[in-house]
Amino acid sequence: MASAPTTHVQHFAPAPVAANQVSASAPVAPPAAEKPKGGADESKYITIKSPMIGTFYRTPSPDKPVFVNVGDEIKAGSVLCIIEAMKLFNEIESDVKGKIVKVLVDNSTPVEYDQPLFLVDPS
Repeated sequence: MASAPTTHVQHFAPAPVAANQVSASAPVAPPAAEKPKGGADESKYITIKSPMIGTFYRTPSPDKPVFVNVGDEIKAGSVLCIIEAMKLFNEIESDVKGKIVKVLVDNSTPVEYDQPLFLVDPS
């Protein structure tokens, strides 16, 4: 006669919460905004963010010029950079018209989803 397999269930008590930890339901104050350098008001700029995780490239290949520089006028559909994800090179296009004010990421560096890449002045 075959015996039924034995199942062991292990119960764990929840970890104690330290007195200085913040509860997940407690409101958290947003980090203080940095003052823009040079006194410029960056709130009027549009931030173009990364649509994916990958490696940020400003050029289509190492021997080619950058897609956009600070001061360049762009329009909707302009290619701004490439993000490589899993050996696929994805052209990132602008959704807005304006002028590039600042490039926020260095060439050949990893970027996260929703990470700011460019500041654009829409005026």
